[in-house]
Amino acid sequence: MADEPQKKPHLSALVGHTNGLTKPASLAATATRAAGGGGGGGGATASSKKLVIKNFRERPKLPDNYTQDTWQKLHEAVGAIQGSISIKYNLEELYQAVENLCSYKVSATLYKQLRQVCEEHVKAQILQFREYPFVMHRNSLDSLLFLKKINKCWQDHCRQMIMIRSIFLFLDRTYVLQNSMLPSIWDMGLELFRNHIISDKQVQTKTIDGILLLIERERNGEAVDRSLLRSLLSMLSDLQQVYKESFEQRFLEETNCLYAAEGQRLMQEREVPEYLHHVNKRLEEEGDRVITYLDHSTQKPLIACVEKQLLGEHLSAILQKGLDNLLDENRISDLTQTYQLFSRVKGGQQILLQHWSEYIKNFGTTIVVNPEKDKDMVQELLDFKDKVDHIIEVCFQKNEKFINLMKESFETFINKRPNKPAELIAKYVDSKLRAGNKEATDEELERILDKIMIIFRFIHGKDVFEAFYKKDLAKRLLVGKSASVDAEKSMLSKLKHECGAAFTSKLEGMFKDMELSKDVMVQFKQYMQNQSDPGNIDLTVNILTMGYWPTYTPMEVHLNSEMIKLQEVFKTFYLGKHSGRKLQWQTTLGHAVLKAEFKEGKKEFQVSLFQTLVLLMFNEGDEFSFEEIKMATGVEDSELRRTLQSLACGKARVLIKNPKGKDVEDGDKFIFNGDFKHKLFRIKINQIQMKETVEEQVSTTERVFQDRQYQIDAAIVRIMKMRKTLGHNLLVSELYNQLKFPVKPGDLKKRIESLIDRDYMERDKDNPNQYHYVA
Repeated sequence: MADEPQKKPHLSALVGHTNGLTKPASLAATATRAAGGGGGGGGATASSKKLVIKNFRERPKLPDNYTQDTWQKLHEAVGAIQGSISIKYNLEELYQAVENLCSYKVSATLYKQLRQVCEEHVKAQILQFREYPFVMHRNSLDSLLFLKKINKCWQDHCRQMIMIRSIFLFLDRTYVLQNSMLPSIWDMGLELFRNHIISDKQVQTKTIDGILLLIERERNGEAVDRSLLRSLLSMLSDLQQVYKESFEQRFLEETNCLYAAEGQRLMQEREVPEYLHHVNKRLEEEGDRVITYLDHSTQKPLIACVEKQLLGEHLSAILQKGLDNLLDENRISDLTQTYQLFSRVKGGQQILLQHWSEYIKNFGTTIVVNPEKDKDMVQELLDFKDKVDHIIEVCFQKNEKFINLMKESFETFINKRPNKPAELIAKYVDSKLRAGNKEATDEELERILDKIMIIFRFIHGKDVFEAFYKKDLAKRLLVGKSASVDAEKSMLSKLKHECGAAFTSKLEGMFKDMELSKDVMVQFKQYMQNQSDPGNIDLTVNILTMGYWPTYTPMEVHLNSEMIKLQEVFKTFYLGKHSGRKLQWQTTLGHAVLKAEFKEGKKEFQVSLFQTLVLLMFNEGDEFSFEEIKMATGVEDSELRRTLQSLACGKARVLIKNPKGKDVEDGDKFIFNGDFKHKLFRIKINQIQMKETVEEQVSTTERVFQDRQYQIDAAIVRIMKMRKTLGHNLLVSELYNQLKFPVKPGDLKKRIESLIDRDYMERDKDNPNQYHYVA
């Protein structure tokens, strides 16, 4: 029995519910048990027997009409699925039937029969759409009903094909898989639906028209059935090229037309911030459409279309219409949105850069070129720089291109008015470093100086800044008006770092002089203590090296005898220690503390030397005329008028002017004010020394131009000495490379002519534009 299994049980298995291929395994198990049982009496004998299982001598045959009967069952089941009625047969039984047919080489026939049944069913579905009364009206509900019907048909078809495939799964995984030319059962279903329903011109047009109408309504703000759209567009995607060829192309064309018209209309109607907000909203909506129901492949062309029509076509118009306002009003969120949107479009950042640069130049020029704004120019420049820095950091994401172009633009506009910005920056620094500037703490002052240095970098004529800075520094040091030595040295180190040691060497020399003067005065005070008549005046002298300090015009004034005596004592002391040196007294920046008695009591005045000489006259009398004071003091006319004005017309009126008035005129009389009152004991009246006169301003500027002429001459001689012979244009070009300040071609020509006159160089006899160096 173990050697040759009977055929009948095996055949009955084919007719029954089990798979015939598994039967030999169960027979083998029976045989093994039989062998085990046979060996119950003697274990050794039983274990030596071998079990051999052989194949059928011939393949079992299927019963007659088996294939036909089985297909009939399967056909009925497919029909029931397509008709949405219950299947009479067990699904496992149907699956087994397909497996049996495939095992007996009926696969090809089975596949053809299944395809034919599915095709007939799909073909029958088209009729309901052709008969469907449908006319495309923009406000008609027919399109929606049609779309719902086509969607139901598609959903039913998908559900049916899933059920059919689950029954014919064995066929799909064996025969179809082995034949690469055949589509899988699912793909066959898609192909049939595409060929017989969606490829029908009328149905396809109605479907796509309906979808586009729904999308258009949603874009216009209406609520639509998004799940219906998602399902239909998923259907078109599943049907391969239908989505790309039939839907996407038309969808993008309509989108293009819609946004082209919308862009033109809204650019006329809306302000730039509202328009950009609308563009952003549209981009978000279209992005949401891609996520919700469009195929992902549509995202790139769709977003590009919206960007092109709403932004790309209007880049210049948007910026011309609204950028200046956004920047003027510092509308950070709108500027951020502008940058983000323009960065999305090709060429958007470039055109934004151009307008950004133009705005900075135009706005900056209005600050710099207007002489009426000189008083506030530097502060306005600092505020403007802070503003654009903040915009770059917050709105433009610290984009290097915007930073670099901002620097170039600042450099362009700040040098449109030569020299003046440099002069005013020096004066602004002076105002911050003076004593009495209580606006800022040390940290704030340091921050202000750092900001000033940024503006300073943009200036070409740095020699103008140096001249005015040097003049103001001298006053702060000599009159004792410097707020902080640390702040002064900090500024000096910044200038040194920016312009090099040569730029600050004289300024550093001024500080050295002040330090040395302190040491000299300690020695002088010891020297005075050893004198038999030290006098009533406490003298302090600052010894200045002429090359370091600004040039002061010597002014001979009539000092009183005690002052002259002290001067001589100091001269004897100093020259005794430093033989060969020459002392020249500078009276313009001398100052003193005077004690005075009034009816109210004693006061002290901090006054300039000129003020001192005037006030000391009133020890001899109560009233003097302008001419008498001028004769007695020897102070130069304009300087004396300023001095008397500060004493008789300022806040602290120690003298009374007769007649009253702001200006000092010839013949005015001045009377000592015995009723003078003031809440302070020590009163400063020497602020006049810190104020710049028109003459000072002019002389400083002239000195800069004179220095520039020397530098130009030196540069020309240096170049010609090296080159020996050079053409005019090449010489001018070389000079522009070497000179660190702005200069006009006409000025260079004058300097060349001057050097030719002085025999440093000569013209070529044949070519007047050629120069030769004269050794």
